[in-house]
Amino acid sequence: MTAPLSRNRDYRLLWIGQALSEAGSSASTIALPLLVLVLTGSAVASGLVLGASAAAQLLVGLPAGALVDRWNRKTVMLSCEAVQAVAMGVLVVGLWWDVVGLPHVVLAVVVLGVCRALSEPAEEAALPAVVPEHHLPAAVAMNAARGYVGQLSGTALGGVLFGLARWVPFALEAVTHLATFLSLLFVRIPARHRERPGAGRFHHEVRDGLKWVWHQPVVRVVAICAVGLNLFFQAFYLLMIAIAQQKGVPAGQIGVMGAMLGAGGILGALVAPRLHRVLRPHTSIVGVFWMITALIPLALVVEPGYPTGVLFAAAAFLAPTANTTITTYQLLLTPDELRGRLSSVMGVALGIAAIAGPAVGGALAGLLPPTQAVLTCAGGAAALTVFATLNPTLRRFSRTEHPVEATAD
Repeated sequence: MTAPLSRNRDYRLLWIGQALSEAGSSASTIALPLLVLVLTGSAVASGLVLGASAAAQLLVGLPAGALVDRWNRKTVMLSCEAVQAVAMGVLVVGLWWDVVGLPHVVLAVVVLGVCRALSEPAEEAALPAVVPEHHLPAAVAMNAARGYVGQLSGTALGGVLFGLARWVPFALEAVTHLATFLSLLFVRIPARHRERPGAGRFHHEVRDGLKWVWHQPVVRVVAICAVGLNLFFQAFYLLMIAIAQQKGVPAGQIGVMGAMLGAGGILGALVAPRLHRVLRPHTSIVGVFWMITALIPLALVVEPGYPTGVLFAAAAFLAPTANTTITTYQLLLTPDELRGRLSSVMGVALGIAAIAGPAVGGALAGLLPPTQAVLTCAGGAAALTVFATLNPTLRRFSRTEHPVEATAD
């Protein structure tokens, strides 16, 4: 008889520490474009700085997964938190003394991107060692809720703190990374027994991770569907923000509209363990596809602003359930020595969609009237929904048992 997840000391420490880290990162993410605008006066430069972090994370993503599988995962997480705290601390000192230029900011965000590429797969790969199998779905769902909470709180704080002084949000991130480092020190992660790999085999290990994902039919199909759906939803999200701006919706209301996506995700994450237990895997996956496909066209008949935010919240509600089903299955299916590479491959795929989606949305906003642009996103999502619903691999997956039975402790 194991203790409930709420009493799992190591998971609580891991969750709280990562929640702090994500809140600090979100605060600086909203403050970075503002800082670059102050330093350069260029909106293009602001976009390039944010793109530099995403590009760094993508470029090192696949090698990072192989390194996570080679190294001690707790050490990787501790090192990343320490490096991020130092990087933000140096930036804060530079801003205090007014000696920071654009190259310093770019260097800082690249360091952050590399650290995230390492720490995120390290945490996900270590999760099955921290919680027992029957608590894994609940832990995955709570991690999703943590991400939404961190995004909401950090985004709200970032702009306010930047208004106090331009260095304050970055000081907050430095402090949160330090706090996460201290909490990780007390997390007990059982040591892994692994052979010491040869230095010349590193590129083979990266390739092995890609081959593993490709040769798992369910993982492969889910990855393709998730990338496509994320691309079209990200495009739709940016498109609706652009339409709201064009129609004169106040900036504050647009901010709340965007934040409602996170609110829907938090609510969805709270019920995800229960839905994971009662829904068949195929249903939990295609449910979010049908939900998004049905909601996108409704944007044509509701007013931009708060009503659109309600659509965002509804679209995000079922995503944690699908993520819980997929991530739990992947973690239990994948051998421990490959879990870091699995996480990095999926992260790179979704990262590409996260970058391409806003670009597609911007192009649609510039090339098509609003109605046609929204319908284009709806059409793309509908095609993926039909594919996911009828795909024989996912339909066979629906006739298998859940990998584990979650508990809602």
